Amino acid sequence: MSQHPRDILFGAGDVLPALPVCDHYAGVEARMHKSLALQAELGPVFDITLDCEDGAPVGGEAEHAQMVASFVMSPANRHGRVGARVHAPDDAAFDADVDTLVKQAGARLAYLMVPKVESLAQLQAAISSIDAAGVRHGLERQIPVHALVETHGALREVDAIAAHPRIESLSFGLMDFVSAHRGAIGHQAMSATGQFEHPLVLRAKLEISAACHGHGKVPSHCVVTEFRKLDLLQVAASKAARQLGYLRMWSIHPDQIRTIVDAFAPTAAETDLATEILMAAQAARWAPTSHRDTLHDRASYRYYWHVLERAARTGQPLPIEVRQAFFAEGP
Repeated sequence: MSQHPRDILFGAGDVLPALPVCDHYAGVEARMHKSLALQAELGPVFDITLDCEDGAPVGGEAEHAQMVASFVMSPANRHGRVGARVHAPDDAAFDADVDTLVKQAGARLAYLMVPKVESLAQLQAAISSIDAAGVRHGLERQIPVHALVETHGALREVDAIAAHPRIESLSFGLMDFVSAHRGAIGHQAMSATGQFEHPLVLRAKLEISAACHGHGKVPSHCVVTEFRKLDLLQVAASKAARQLGYLRMWSIHPDQIRTIVDAFAPTAAETDLATEILMAAQAARWAPTSHRDTLHDRASYRYYWHVLERAARTGQPLPIEVRQAFFAEGP
C-alpha cells in the first residue's frame, strides 16, 4: 500500500492542479523570446501565457495567433508550461484564435485563458468551442481552461464558474473590474497598495479565492502595474498569498517573476517544520504524532503537505531524504 501523502491524506477529487505560483504574460515577440529563455534558466517555477488578446495588433490577429502557436511548439518550450490567452468569447477573433491554437499547438498548450467571461453559460459555450476544435483537429486530450473574472456577471456567478469541471484556475482582472464601475471606484484602486484597500475590490478578490478553494481550483491574483517598484510588488504578493489565500499571481514584466515566486514560497522555518512533522508522520504510518508538545494528525498533516508541495514547486531547497520520500517523480 502506498505511503505517499497524496494517497494517504487526500481523496481522488481533493487534489489541486499542480500549477506554478507565477503566471507571466508576454504579448510581443521579443518578450516571448525573453520569457522562454528565462523559464529555461529558472525552471518551471512560473508559467508563460502568450497573449492573443492585448498582444495582437488590430487587423493582425490571425498572424499573431499563428506566432503564438509556433512559440508553444518551439523547442524553447522545454517544460511544457506555456499557455495562451485568447480573445473574449464575444469578440470576432475568439473562434479563429481557438481554431489556430488548437490545430497548431493543441498537443502542447498548457492551458487556454478565456478573458472577460460574463456568465457560466458564456463560459460553457466557450469551453464547448475549445473542445469542438479539439475534436475537429483530432486532438487526443482536453486542454485545461483558465478564466478571468473581471465583470459584474462573472463575479455574480463565480461559485458556479469555479465549480465547472473543465476550469483549472480563475484569475481576477483588476483593471477591467475597476473600469466596469464607470468611475465609481477611484483610479487608486488599480495601484499596488490601493487594490487592497477599496472594499468593492477586496470583496471581489475574496469571493474569487473562496470559490476556488471551495471547488479545488487555483485562485490567481491580479497584476501590479508598477513593474519597476519591486518593493511594492513584494508587499502585494505577500498580502495576496498570506491574507487572501491566493496560490498564484500574474507577472507582466520579467523582473517581477522572481519576486512573486519568493513571496509565494514558504519561509525556511515553515519548510523545516513541515519536514519534521511529515517525516515523523510517515514513520508512524500516518497515525497521530506529537511534535514540540503539540498533537498532530491527518488534518494538520494535510496542511503541512501543502507547505512542502509549495516549497518544491517554488524551487526551495529540500533535504535529500524528503525529495526521495515525497518528490522522486517531481513536485
